[in-house]
Amino acid sequence: MSIKGADQLEQFAQSNPNPGRATTGFGCPVETCTATMTVGERGPVLIQDNFFIDTMTHFDRERIPERVVHAKGGGAFGTFKVTHDITKYCKAKIFSEIGKETPCLVRFSTVGGESGSADTARDPRGFAMKFYTEDGNWDCVGNNTPIFFIRDPILFPSFIHTQKRNPVTHLKDPNMFWDFISLRPETTHQVCFLFADRGVPNGYRHMNGYGSHTFKMVNDKNEAVYCKFHFKTDQGIKNIFQAEAEQLAGSDPDYANRDLYESITNGKFPSWTLYIQVMTFEQAEKCKYNPFDLTKIWPHGDHPLIEVGKMTLNRNADNYFAQIEQSAFAPANMVPGIEASPDKMLQGRLFSYHDTHIHRLGLNYHQLPVNCPYKCTPKHYQRDGPQTFEIPDGAPNYYPNSFKGPEPNEKYRHHVQSFSGQCKRFESGDEDNYSQVTTFYNKVLNDESRARLVSNIAGHLKDAKDFIQKRAVSNFAQVSPDFGDRLTKALEAHNKARL
Repeated sequence: MSIKGADQLEQFAQSNPNPGRATTGFGCPVETCTATMTVGERGPVLIQDNFFIDTMTHFDRERIPERVVHAKGGGAFGTFKVTHDITKYCKAKIFSEIGKETPCLVRFSTVGGESGSADTARDPRGFAMKFYTEDGNWDCVGNNTPIFFIRDPILFPSFIHTQKRNPVTHLKDPNMFWDFISLRPETTHQVCFLFADRGVPNGYRHMNGYGSHTFKMVNDKNEAVYCKFHFKTDQGIKNIFQAEAEQLAGSDPDYANRDLYESITNGKFPSWTLYIQVMTFEQAEKCKYNPFDLTKIWPHGDHPLIEVGKMTLNRNADNYFAQIEQSAFAPANMVPGIEASPDKMLQGRLFSYHDTHIHRLGLNYHQLPVNCPYKCTPKHYQRDGPQTFEIPDGAPNYYPNSFKGPEPNEKYRHHVQSFSGQCKRFESGDEDNYSQVTTFYNKVLNDESRARLVSNIAGHLKDAKDFIQKRAVSNFAQVSPDFGDRLTKALEAHNKARL
């Protein structure tokens, strides 16, 4: 019998026939949940009604600030199992032997919408993974695309502002979106992914996930390579075309969350196969494009996929707020064997994610059960702060010390890498914005998918100012003259329809 999300309460009732007693948040039994304490039947409420005060003060605070981006999402728990040996590249314990299993949490999300927005928006999808390893938590925080819109993190706030609402009208504004996009042509690659067929995945189970950035892997001999992470869906890629996406946005805005929850509840556990791409330092030096540019892919012909293992999600959250909403993923959480590369966008995220979690969840968000590195015992010199849960064992809270406080270990020293160059702000807006997009348009897409790409862009771009439309079309024409011609004709058709 197939179980639907709407059956959850009935399932609970069947498995819990004895309801137990109602209490305050501190466990004190209460006589009723339907009446406040008043002076007489019609009198004022008494401040001594502790149950009412307890209930209301908690209710007033039960929501936390939603994520600035990736506000709407869902997730589940599972395991990662190693199927192939990559220890010659990486000493991370998660990859230490074939057959090894590591618990994990994955949160999927849309990017630009609010917490209540539709799952079928044309938007990149967040694909954030937390692996609970014995050397601490590894957070691989990526998207469902191998690239991104920009290559310098200083542009990230401005870019996200264009995906949000106009601060004056509080409306989504196509002029904001396309003005920025057309003024920063490095966005062209990701924009074409976004408006192509994969721009609206059919739920979370039928899309790939990517670490997107370039990372560094280090083996037990302290030898390093650059790498990229690819999580390929075992369910097969499936997408939703624009008309159906718009219909579902109205009839079932929680389509992706519902699909994930019901799939796991019914024992159809979704899985993804992890592959890596590897690039040596020597290859990076000779690479004709910047291998740390987030708007670029590494061609598979040059850097083939290497299979690593399988990630399977097999358990829904017991409480969405505690385990999904309060989950926090930060790219800076890297275990020994996985390190940062010079990727500018990654460097920016190493700071910003931790910083935003402190704002959203509080200083000690890492102590929340869902974020806690429970497969190891944290030992450090941090103490106290709001919402602290850890009870230190009496060790000193300063270092160095003479009283057996935790000691650092040289074996965890990072791989040493030398860099030289001028310390200045390097503009990167004109670094080959079109060649890989041309390959995508001419060789990855067929004629039908090219037609849908043009239609999807025109359907959104038509609402921008004429001068912005012309600038955007000029950029797309750099990808292919055919692309520019088709888009010009599609926009002319929209303009005629308005007359």
